[in-house]
Amino acid sequence: MIPVRDDQPRFSTPYVTYFLVGLNLLIFLLESALAPETFKSLLYQFGMVPANVTALLTGAARLGLVAVFLPFLTSMFLHGSWMHVIGNMWFLWIFGDNIEDHLGHFSYLVFYVVSGVGAAVAQILLNPNSSIPTVGASGAIAGVLGAYFVLYPRARVLIWFPIFFFFYLPAWVMLGYWFLMQFVSGAASSIAYYSDTRGGVAFWAHVGGFVVGILLIKIFPQRARRYRYGTW
Repeated sequence: MIPVRDDQPRFSTPYVTYFLVGLNLLIFLLESALAPETFKSLLYQFGMVPANVTALLTGAARLGLVAVFLPFLTSMFLHGSWMHVIGNMWFLWIFGDNIEDHLGHFSYLVFYVVSGVGAAVAQILLNPNSSIPTVGASGAIAGVLGAYFVLYPRARVLIWFPIFFFFYLPAWVMLGYWFLMQFVSGAASSIAYYSDTRGGVAFWAHVGGFVVGILLIKIFPQRARRYRYGTW
């Protein structure tokens, strides 16, 4: 199921969402121009590697604090393929504007970054020995989805079921299904690959980001009274 748009109106221009989408696309455009080995080195240097964090916390690290913890931020802006970045930015484009509208520009940016960090922590806790870099904005975007799930459960989301048809679903159904799939996939990957170092989709980062988003949206204050800007 692919979301196409939602019907939740917004009341301001989502400048930060536009900025994040543009920045992620620009960074991946620069990544795609690199030689394969250079691209791989970039991901290992600036992607979040759970095993590096685990090694630091247990006193076995060869890397310093900055090298280990800077990727908590930089990994949010790196992607492994065009499909990866386009898929992430599509979800951010559809759901991010309403959360930015609710929080205000600066608070939304802080919310986004904290959600991404929380997602990285979840991935480390559930897959601490992985030596594969985790990259992508999906953990932070999962936080946005969690906030949307709380704030706008009755908003309608137009869904495209590839090849067959379009239909509307309430946001709580669509996002609840998405979260359930991430949780089940994460559990299955843990059973099959626990302590393995192979790569794959960071499902636990998605789960962690979604939960962090639900918690944060209850803490972050809503922006001052707004007046209707537009629908889509």
